[in-house]
Amino acid sequence: MKVKLSDIIDAIGMMDQYSECFLDKETGEIEWVSDMAMTQEEQEEIYDRLDEHGFYRLPTSFDIRDYDIMEDFVNTLSGSTYDRLASAIQGKGAFRRFKDTVNHLGIDQEWYDFQADAYKQKAARWCEENGIEYEE
Repeated sequence: MKVKLSDIIDAIGMMDQYSECFLDKETGEIEWVSDMAMTQEEQEEIYDRLDEHGFYRLPTSFDIRDYDIMEDFVNTLSGSTYDRLASAIQGKGAFRRFKDTVNHLGIDQEWYDFQADAYKQKAARWCEENGIEYEE
């Protein structure tokens, strides 16, 4: 089975603390399960199908560690841009402050490119660790 790396990246990007994604070993499709957006019956239907086919659990939002990606991005910067973003990611509300500051500084595209590359690296590493062939 060969999967599209972009499908893995998309799944990683849409996960939050209330959801998880699985790669169905038989179909190669990615199944998304959400505690917040699905009924218990809908979740059970997906889990039953996955149990029947076999599955791989994709990295969760806790595995992805978006805060670390933000921190890595900040460390690529210098001067006042570094100072402002380094300050923005401290304490409660760091994600919102980071996003607002990135937008205010006009470096949002740099951030999105950096984040996309980080997700791509994590997706490729996950595929390699699980022996899954992928195409770009």
